[in-house]
Amino acid sequence: MFYENAAWKKHKSCGTSSLLPMTPKKPQEWLQVVGHAGSFHVGEFGTLLKRFCEGEQQCYLRLMEDSLRPFVPAYHGVVQRDQQDYNMMDNLLTHFTTPSIMDCKMGSRTYLERELLVARERPQPRNDMYEKMVAVDPDAPTGQERAQQAVLKTRYMQWRETLSSTTSLGFRIEGFRKSNDECHTNFKRTKSREQVTEALDNFVESNNHIVWSYLRRLKQLRQVLEVSDFFRTHEVVGSSLLFLHDWTGRTGVWMIDFGKTVEVPSHLTLDHRSPWVEGNREDGYLWGLDNLIDILTNMLPLT
Repeated sequence: MFYENAAWKKHKSCGTSSLLPMTPKKPQEWLQVVGHAGSFHVGEFGTLLKRFCEGEQQCYLRLMEDSLRPFVPAYHGVVQRDQQDYNMMDNLLTHFTTPSIMDCKMGSRTYLERELLVARERPQPRNDMYEKMVAVDPDAPTGQERAQQAVLKTRYMQWRETLSSTTSLGFRIEGFRKSNDECHTNFKRTKSREQVTEALDNFVESNNHIVWSYLRRLKQLRQVLEVSDFFRTHEVVGSSLLFLHDWTGRTGVWMIDFGKTVEVPSHLTLDHRSPWVEGNREDGYLWGLDNLIDILTNMLPLT
């Protein structure tokens, strides 16, 4: 967590989309639960700066014209600071008071098909990935991998997904921080529906009003996703849902992180529920959202 209030050196237009109007607001700290440190800075006027990624920029430009616009941070173009470009978007924490925040990675896989293809075309045993594997499960490597003290990236990527609820439920909790600064990020082995339910209940502190509010927002999101032009034409991998609530009862859920989201060939459209078979580009996003909605629904008392 940090506060930052810097004067931006240079403002550049981004594509054909003009900058959106912004209401001046006090800088709001950004609670980064997971991810790479230094990727974010808090801007002025209620904005957040994220290290520039051209693919993410293109996604946001498309999303600003799509029916999904109310479910993503408003995008305001590109700014430069210390020779580094940043995508500038709304800081979603601005309207919350000491919020609890959770990041849920959506989909049944978190690697693109093309990543798998590249890794397969250039097989290179990785010592660092072997170390990550044995740190989680010492029995996971094969005899050959143990002898080499290395694993192929393709093997590591696919193994990693089987550990968490990504494979079993189509989403996984990346981490959350509660309003009292209690932080939970160890969900690498959280796989079963019961384990996920327990984690979600901890996050909402058994508050049925918060659960109900999240459910309403998620059901609205699902309706829009099912008719969104952007969504049916993009492989949405590595994207998260950001959950926010505070002591006033205010809640919100937004789609974030589009650095790995790519457009599919024009002859394909995705339903985001079909099982993934290499080549079909399906990502399981809506399957995961269905499961998340079902779990939250079952957390509420029967009426």
